[in-house]
Amino acid sequence: MKKLTATILFACFVIFATHAQTQRGNVMWGASVSNIGLDLQKGNTGFNFNLTPKVGYFIADDLAFGPEVNIGLNTNSGSTAFNYGIGGFGRYFLSSTAASDVVRGSRFFVEGSAGLTGTNVKVKGSVSSNTNGLGIGFGPGLSYFVTDRIALEGLLKYNLGVGFGNSTTTNRLNLGIGFQIYLPGRQLRDRLTEK
Repeated sequence: MKKLTATILFACFVIFATHAQTQRGNVMWGASVSNIGLDLQKGNTGFNFNLTPKVGYFIADDLAFGPEVNIGLNTNSGSTAFNYGIGGFGRYFLSSTAASDVVRGSRFFVEGSAGLTGTNVKVKGSVSSNTNGLGIGFGPGLSYFVTDRIALEGLLKYNLGVGFGNSTTTNRLNLGIGFQIYLPGRQLRDRLTEK
């Protein structure tokens, strides 16, 4: 009986702790890293990398908005592609019980973003292509809280760029793996004012 009571109390604590990080007034900040690769093939050495840092403020329980930046590079012996973007994102965390049934201490979320984006591709021996304009993206994700303040996350996001250039649209499906740190808003404000 003691084990059952302890297990129930622990489960309630984990569910409350993961929900407490997404309460109104809290701040999340971190980055997603995706498509890291280094190809060392003779005649076609390549490198690719994409980084998306972001900061979000919870305006309501489970709902955060904030700025994000996207920087990406993909090179090989015949071409180079550079991606960039700056804009805002919104993230909504779904009920904590749905994800906790899958993995204890985790939360599902959906995220959308909009802002300025660009993709510039140079291919050796052919005409370069570029698209610069409006970028929108959306997709589902999962946050796994390693501690009560730090979460590892995966985000599968579809990104669409529409704009000017010799190619008017770009389409990209991206799987980002990263981390977020969740800080209570009042504690962060107090730490910043101390310095």
